[in-house]
Amino acid sequence: MHDRAFPIITVQDLSATRAFYEQLGFTQTYQFPPNGEPGFVTMERGSSSIGIGAGGDSGDTAEDTFSLWVYVDDVDETLAVLGTSGAPVISAPEDQLWGERVARTRDPQGNLIILGAVL
Repeated sequence: MHDRAFPIITVQDLSATRAFYEQLGFTQTYQFPPNGEPGFVTMERGSSSIGIGAGGDSGDTAEDTFSLWVYVDDVDETLAVLGTSGAPVISAPEDQLWGERVARTRDPQGNLIILGAVL
């Protein structure tokens, strides 16, 4: 899975945004939490996918309506390598309830980059 990446948009109305993408032919393939009102969904259309998150996450700013999730082999090592070239640590690597290790950094233009690896 380390060769996969997908954009994430952060929205105020996840339900309306999900319905919009369904009209474009996307289908929901993942939801977290698995039961009840989702805080995050993955939508797929063919080989394309997009994540849609409600509100904001740790390390996000009001401008972070777009981020890029990148799967890597080792979150800690990748973050350290990026740090040697000046990439900031927005949030340190941390194991998540859904079974992935996650950290946040920014690219040279300030876009939020989320690094993830399956535990």
